[in-house]
Amino acid sequence: MKDFAHIPVMLEECIKGLNIKPDGVYFDGTVGGGGHSFEILKSSSPNGRLIATDLDDDAISAAKRRLTRFDGRFEIYKSDYKNYADVLDRAGVVRLDGAILDFGVSSYQLDCGDRGFSYMKPDAPLDMRMDRSARFDAAELLNTYPQQQIAKILKDYGEEKFACEIARNVCAARESKPLETCGEFADIIERSIPKKFRQNGPCARKSFQAVRIAVNGELEGLYDCVLGLTRRLNKGGRIAILTFHSLEDRIVKQAFRMLECDCICDKSLPVCVCGKKQEINIITKKPVTAGLKEIAVNPRSKCAKLRIAEKIT
Repeated sequence: MKDFAHIPVMLEECIKGLNIKPDGVYFDGTVGGGGHSFEILKSSSPNGRLIATDLDDDAISAAKRRLTRFDGRFEIYKSDYKNYADVLDRAGVVRLDGAILDFGVSSYQLDCGDRGFSYMKPDAPLDMRMDRSARFDAAELLNTYPQQQIAKILKDYGEEKFACEIARNVCAARESKPLETCGEFADIIERSIPKKFRQNGPCARKSFQAVRIAVNGELEGLYDCVLGLTRRLNKGGRIAILTFHSLEDRIVKQAFRMLECDCICDKSLPVCVCGKKQEINIITKKPVTAGLKEIAVNPRSKCAKLRIAEKIT
């Protein structure tokens, strides 16, 4: 197995935005290779504590190796970050001084031949599971879902203009033989898109992204997770969230707005009856994006957006 490689996106901006306190307690819900976690533990020395989660066994192993110098100050659980409440309860943590979520797919996952995340690996199996012990994978989705449902996934999660054509051709192809490889799916996508829209290189990225999101349920419960995790912060604690897709960013933005507002009553009411009070200050009024130097080194940071909020109650 090749080494788990992942360059943490906007590392400096994330650590600065978290405003890390010495001896604070922090949560990294998507530990990946441990890049952000390493800097959190380093900045919270000598006794800062980190609770982390990930679904990828390879990522967890890599993060543990990377964080060895902080042994005794961190715990990593194999779990979805959306199960943060159970994880924090198991760790005996009531309140946090900060939290970070990074929704990017690692370079390792994209480049590893047998993970099936990338259209650039034509012989790879149609997998795309973050948790390799999960039973549902991309092949099952593409070979069993109805045409209309596949089209909806490609349109909603990939913002693919030709979702209906791709879904129709997927269902036609699987009638003679089940789809098995990334190359087969990528070829169908290319054939489904008119030639004039294929001028700028491969067109499979959006559809692969959409199927990956659906396979892993990446958007399900995200809004409630952002609300709940932010509410576990101490006063002055901060949460930093890195998104790589417009739908993810929209959900995070909506959750932050909900937490920031002072009242959610119908505007026609003469007085507030909901009792809702402002819970956060949004630190990033506009999302932070990667600089040109970072994009040159790590092109995958180009579409990243960072939003940060601070708990005030």
